[in-house]
Amino acid sequence: MNLAASLSTTTAPGPHGLMPLNRFSLRRSLYASLRKISPLTPMASAPASAAVSTTAGNNNGVVPKPAEAHPVQVAKRLEKFKTTIFTQMSMLAIKHGAINLGQGFPNFDGPDFVKEAAIKAINAGKNQYARGYGVPELNSAVAERFLKDSGLQVDPDKEVTVTSGCTEAIAATILGLINPGDEVILFAPFYDSYEATLSMAGANVKAITLRPPDFAVPLEELKAAVSKNTRAIMINTPHNPTGKMFTREELEFIATLCKENDVLLFSDEVYDKLAFEADHISMASIPGMYERTVTMNSLGKTFSLTGWKIGWAIAPPHLTWGVRQAHSFLTFATSTPMQSAAAAALRAPDSYFEELKRDYSAKKALLVDGLKDAGFIVYPSSGTYFVMVDHTPFGFDSDIEFCEYLIREVGVVAIPPSVFYLNPEDGKNLVRFTFCKDDDTLRAAVERMKTKLRKK
Repeated sequence: MNLAASLSTTTAPGPHGLMPLNRFSLRRSLYASLRKISPLTPMASAPASAAVSTTAGNNNGVVPKPAEAHPVQVAKRLEKFKTTIFTQMSMLAIKHGAINLGQGFPNFDGPDFVKEAAIKAINAGKNQYARGYGVPELNSAVAERFLKDSGLQVDPDKEVTVTSGCTEAIAATILGLINPGDEVILFAPFYDSYEATLSMAGANVKAITLRPPDFAVPLEELKAAVSKNTRAIMINTPHNPTGKMFTREELEFIATLCKENDVLLFSDEVYDKLAFEADHISMASIPGMYERTVTMNSLGKTFSLTGWKIGWAIAPPHLTWGVRQAHSFLTFATSTPMQSAAAAALRAPDSYFEELKRDYSAKKALLVDGLKDAGFIVYPSSGTYFVMVDHTPFGFDSDIEFCEYLIREVGVVAIPPSVFYLNPEDGKNLVRFTFCKDDDTLRAAVERMKTKLRKK
């Protein structure tokens, strides 16, 4: 794609269809959309004489309905949330022919043995509604894998709930266990669905900021943040977007706070098999924590099958009740044949998970070395398939300005992480890249940045 041409004459959606944007209005539009401010305001309705033609030759005898402008409508609890940053950046990657190192989905396929299991399940007629909380074979496979990974034995029928991806597990957990006015503590930067779903639940959100270079938990600040109104603390380890892994010391400190203050713990562990420099520790395995913990996970990241949307929540029966009540009225049940295939995936031999870690370690090294050569300050990534960098050597005032430049002039997409903070200023110097791409894509992106980026 000719990037200059696409910038000089391009379009953007408006209330009357596609509206032309010039180079400068596109820049303003992108900047505004990334700041979660709508760049386009509703246009006044066109006069009826202009909107309606009675000429049969122009309209085949059909009189079109006059065009009307309608303001967008959304519940107040979601007014601040626009299209997710992942959707925006992926669309921009396509529009400008940029290499997408933004959204965390692989550009390669999952393993054949899992796909073949799905085909076999479809051909065997496993195509109707599944049991609401999961087909028995997947619930059992989740319990077996959790025992192997954490040392905890759980009841597959009473303590495992299969959901439509981890995002739904998060939603079911929050909507099923959090009441309006409850306080929930997050660690910023955080996955964007956390705040949005907490808003839907009417919760009050507190954020503890993790800061570079190591993104360590400020323990005393966290302790001071816990109050009599705190209902839950939510963690994500390995952590998206920083690549941080919570240490045992940090987890034990959080566990002590939860037990002393009767606080629940929601643990998103979707990247547990992508832990490179330390063993993953499941929060539920910390002594005294299983009874107050919901552990959430999914198939997509580990098996490169993000489009299948198979996830699960593990919790003791008294917490599972709330999770399942919400799940029942969110999706009720998840894709039946894909659940059967997911069971086969989770029973993969250890060699699969070892090879996965080796492959991603090599991809990480390829990207990290390239980012350093291009001039970024690169922060350590101990887990996930993300790397956080400091973009300030290139002279831009914010992550959004830099990412706009990176797409337009360099042809590479990254994620501006300021959208993952309650206070966007905390993330304005940072950019997140992903390395869940094939090696040729990573090399091409690195070469573009090494060739076109210049320090200021």
